[in-house]
Order: sequence, then C-alpha cells, then structure tokens
Amino acid sequence: MFDPDIAPSGTLLGLLQRGRGDGTLHALAAPRAEALAALNDSVLRDPRRDWQVENRSLYYARLYMQLDGGLEEIERHLFHPDDVVDTGEERTGLALAVLGHLAAYGRDAARLLLRSYAAAGSNWRWALDELALRDDDAGLMTLAPAVLARFPGTEEGEAELAAAVRDAFEPRPWRLWAEDPRYGARLAAAGEQGSFDRWQRQLRPRGPRPGWSVSEILRWAQEGLELEPEEHRYRAAARCLAAVAGPEDRPELLRAARSGPDAARAAALHHLAECGDPEALDLIEAAVGCPFSCELLISAALASFARMCSVAAVERARGWAARGDRLGVAAATMLARRGGPHDTELVLAALRRTVREEGPDADGLWELVDGTGRLGVGCAAPVLRHIYRETSSSHLRGRAAAALAATDPGFAAGFAVECLWDCEETTRELAARHAATGDDRVVEQLRRLAADPAEEAEVQTAVRSRFAPEA
Repeated sequence: MFDPDIAPSGTLLGLLQRGRGDGTLHALAAPRAEALAALNDSVLRDPRRDWQVENRSLYYARLYMQLDGGLEEIERHLFHPDDVVDTGEERTGLALAVLGHLAAYGRDAARLLLRSYAAAGSNWRWALDELALRDDDAGLMTLAPAVLARFPGTEEGEAELAAAVRDAFEPRPWRLWAEDPRYGARLAAAGEQGSFDRWQRQLRPRGPRPGWSVSEILRWAQEGLELEPEEHRYRAAARCLAAVAGPEDRPELLRAARSGPDAARAAALHHLAECGDPEALDLIEAAVGCPFSCELLISAALASFARMCSVAAVERARGWAARGDRLGVAAATMLARRGGPHDTELVLAALRRTVREEGPDADGLWELVDGTGRLGVGCAAPVLRHIYRETSSSHLRGRAAAALAATDPGFAAGFAVECLWDCEETTRELAARHAATGDDRVVEQLRRLAADPAEEAEVQTAVRSRFAPEA
C-alpha cells in the first residue's frame, strides 16, 4: 500500500512526509529530539510524489521555527560530496526552499547558509532565487564575484552567462550587479545576447511540418514513430486535421481510425472525437478493446473520449462504467465530471474498486474523488477518509478534504481542524472556511494564519471572513 520511501501514516515520520496537519500537532507533542529527527529526514529526503507542484517548504519551515531546530543537518546535506555528482534540483530544492522561508522569518543563519551555497553549490540558481526575494542589496552584491566566476571569459562561457541571465527566475540580482561598473559591461552584453537568442527562437521553425492534405498529415503523424527518439505527433496532427479536413474527407478518416497505422489511427480518432462524429464512440471502444492495440493508441483513444462533452458520450459512459478495464475507469471518470445524481452508484463503485485494486495513490482517483464531492455521495465518506489518511499526495488529500466537506457532516469538527496546519494552502483555505471554532486550537491557529506574513492571501481572506462581525 505504501511507497517504499514513505513511512506508514500512523507514524510521526509518515505524517510529516505527507504534510498532514496532524504531523505538526504530533511533532509539537513528541519529544523534541524525535520530532527534529523526523523533520530533518523529511526535508533531506524529499518525500513528495511530484516535487515540482506539491508544497512542503513553508510547512517544514514553520515547524523548524516552532521547534527552534538547528540547521546543521541541512548544511551537511547541502555541502555533502554528493552535491558535485548529483546536481539535480530535486536533491537540494526542498532544503533550499525551507531555508528561504526561514530567512523570511528572520533566521540569519538560514540567510548565511543560502549565501554560502549560492557561492559554491551546484544548485546555486535556486539558492540565488531564494536570496533575491529575501536578502538585501549588500548581501547580494557579495555574491557577484563567486557567481560570475562560474562563467569563464571564453565564447562558451559568455554564452552560458547569457543563458543564465535570460532564464533567471528572479532577475533582481542580475540587475543589481549590472549597475556595478565592475560587471556592468559584461552583464549588459549577456542581456543583449539573451534577448537576441529569444528573438531567434521565435523566428526559427520548430521541426518538420506536415503537408496540408489529410493523407499527408496522417503520414506525417506516423513518421514520428519511426524517429529516434520517437515523436508522438498525433495531437499536433489532429489540430492540423481540424484546419484541413472537410466533410468529403470523412471516409478516409474513418478508414484510418479503423485500420490505419497506430499514430495515424490515433490522430484520426482524436479528430473524429473532437468533431462529435457519430461513429467516434464505437471506434474508441474498438481501439481500447483490441488486444493488438499499442499503448500509444489506447492512451490516445481514452484521452479522446475524456474530451468529449456530448450527451451521447455520457450515455455511453453509463454503459461502460461497470467494466473492469481502463475504458471502465475513463467512463466512471466522465460520470464523475458530467454525470447526474442517478450516476452516484457507478461513481462510488469505481472509487471503491480503484482504491481496493490500486491503493490510495492511484492516478485514477483524482477525478473520482472530485466527483463524489460534486454529486454529494454521502456514503462515500468512509473511503474518502481512508484516502485522506493514507495517500502520499498532498494534492489528492486536499481534494479528498474538499469532497468530505460536501459529504461528511462531521468534517467541520474533525479533519477540518487538522487541515488548518496542512502543507497545501488550498487545504488550509478550505479548513479556514469550515473548521468548527469550539476547539480553542482552531481560534488560535486562525489568528496565527491571519498574522503570518508568509501565508497566502486566499487563506488570510478566508480566515478574516470568520472573524468578520457578520460571521
């Protein structure tokens, strides 16, 4: 049930890795050494399923502040010899983001550690971006010699500098350094080169283009599979078909969708589904059900079905939802998005089946969870609570919380209280609107969120609405 890198949800480490509000509450009640050990483990071995979209840094930074935790473990991690070998952002990104929040909270040690890493670390760009938001001009100026020394005065080095200036997420340090006579000429030239490169990219054709007939577009889509590495062109080909194909081309498109080569078949299916062709649903079912269909074709057929908005597609989904294959999952997902009250049993059955067979982190759960909330499926509360507790995805947990808010009468006095400490701001916003204030901890946390300058504006708006006179 659990990812090998994620501890069970009933442990302190498991709660912190998931970013659950109960993780903070349990950490504050546990022995300090045990809590700090679990916190450091979570920060140094990023537990997120998708590190680019899930939030943990503010959650962990707040806990460091509450536990008065030292930064020695983070420092050892950042300057470990592995930093030279493993230069991926995912190894150090979470730790640097936590340091950025700690610097914003006034921890000078965090700011100094970010400066040291920006000067010597492999993920220096991330550290520089954190400092660009939190450091003063004098501190940023001290980094100019070390950062610019990374780019030798060769043609290749100047090209790398131009790319760094052009692609900087936070341009403040570069602009500040460009005002210094010692670096101004070099950075001005780098900025001009970056602008020229951007202009060239806009003018430069991006790869081959298909001819402008249906047969040429389908042939171009299929040629993508013969390249090394493969190019999946069927979506681009479908967009071209939308601009070119007319009623007279329908027989050719139907032939391609029934028996054409895989990529051409996928493109034709996608186009016919977008047009609402009356045979599209039968063709999708045939493509998914054929034992000889490749993964590209099956995925394209399912994606084409998911995009259909017609009444006929919803009716067909009701007939497919009980299937145990991927088409059944796609059908239940469509009913979760577009079905009516009489579809609740099909959606609930699919939700239970997915959790039972694939666990609480299954990719197909997201839309099903949303659907139970949209349809108000009250008897789904037990399985939604299970997903909330066990999933390692903080985004899926937030969606489960939203569904519970719509289906579980006990949510306000239960999970909503915990959600006030959750790592995701959308989940904290939901809790701020629903948490019952009979618990003293709720009122204290609402006031804390309202006063915290690092908190998101949407969360603070929800909090203040609870303290308004009319509330």
